[in-house]
Amino acid sequence: MKKVSLNKAAELINHAKVGVIPTDTVYGLCARASDVQAVKKMYDLKARENKPGTLIATDINQLVELGIKRRYLTPVEHYWPGAISIIIPTGFTLDHLHLGKMSLAIRIPESHKLQNLLKQTGPLITTSANMSGEPPAKIIDQAQKYFGDKVDFYVDGGKVDGRSSTIIQVIDDAVTVIREGAVKIDEETGRILN
Repeated sequence: MKKVSLNKAAELINHAKVGVIPTDTVYGLCARASDVQAVKKMYDLKARENKPGTLIATDINQLVELGIKRRYLTPVEHYWPGAISIIIPTGFTLDHLHLGKMSLAIRIPESHKLQNLLKQTGPLITTSANMSGEPPAKIIDQAQKYFGDKVDFYVDGGKVDGRSSTIIQVIDDAVTVIREGAVKIDEETGRILN
């Protein structure tokens, strides 16, 4: 159970390692989105079937390079950066990420530290650092109790007191809130309320 800096975490992630990092919302398990084996390891740790994680990136260009069509990203990019995850169609090419759902929740975080990490690693697939049915880890010790030495590294960011991101879906300008979280959104207008 080794604790490392964010810079060291970037190096490890780029070498197919899976770890726990502080995100802009809660502590999260993460793997480099383009690394099929690392993603599989992360999903196996979480032991969830058909429930994909959230894809985070530094900007929409990183997402396009990964294989997500710009036409799905451009209409919703005004929601980012921030704690809003938007369900975006992904097609067959990213099936190791979406687990058969053909779409992913995608977020561009506001945190400068997270942005810096993503610039070094490219997009990451993340999922809250907890076992199914348990509360998400808000301190690193809690994450370590969940995963012990099953992950390759931990980054201690102190207490992460954020709420989970709000998840929305936008179809033909109609906004549906799938999970209310850190950001309140008016479904009728699509406007951010807080």
